[in-house]
Amino acid sequence: MKGNFLLLHSYRALSIPDILRETCHATNWSLAWRGISSFLLLCPGNEVGELVEYNPNLLDDPQWPCGKHKRVLIFASYMTTVIEYVKPSDLKKDMNETFKDKFPHIKLTLSKIRSLKREMRNLSIECSLEPVTVSMAYVYFEKLVLQGKLNKQNRKLCAGACVLLAAKISSDLRKHEVKHLIDKLEERFRFNRRDLIAFEFTVLVALELALYLPDNQVLPHFRRLTQQS
Repeated sequence: MKGNFLLLHSYRALSIPDILRETCHATNWSLAWRGISSFLLLCPGNEVGELVEYNPNLLDDPQWPCGKHKRVLIFASYMTTVIEYVKPSDLKKDMNETFKDKFPHIKLTLSKIRSLKREMRNLSIECSLEPVTVSMAYVYFEKLVLQGKLNKQNRKLCAGACVLLAAKISSDLRKHEVKHLIDKLEERFRFNRRDLIAFEFTVLVALELALYLPDNQVLPHFRRLTQQS
């Protein structure tokens, strides 16, 4: 735990030119531009989404599944919450409907977003990535979600690109380790590696090259991940 926590203050300080060179190493500018163009055509920026301030606790808020099934009881000296029994399918439906009402610009359901994050975490464990790396990937991914950039067609490519970027910027990966990570991403998310590489640059641009994150964005994810371990 202590060793992992220290990593939050010791990201590998790649310069932006270094990141760009690594990102485009296995492709070319025309392929990268193809990825950017397809990304913008599939999901043009949404004004509502771009105004949402990033909150690292929003999509992991345990109150989301409660919805209309939660009842607050207020007594003279204390307050308690009762959540009635409900079928998991009804609870999931209620959660997704509540989420859609609050964020109509987001094209994925909350349950699908959380499922993708679990896939990102499981893959990272297989590849022995540190919790801080997964936490950074979560921040990149959730920022794209809240901007309304993800949809059914590009969600897996975005998730994979976020993991790859986080791994490059937070770890001293050797060439064979990067190749192994790309192999695992291709296998788990079932996309072509050329599309992944093009989308990696696309995500970098969509994040406005802001890959270095403040602690208050990373720490909440980091704490949850270490508590789950």
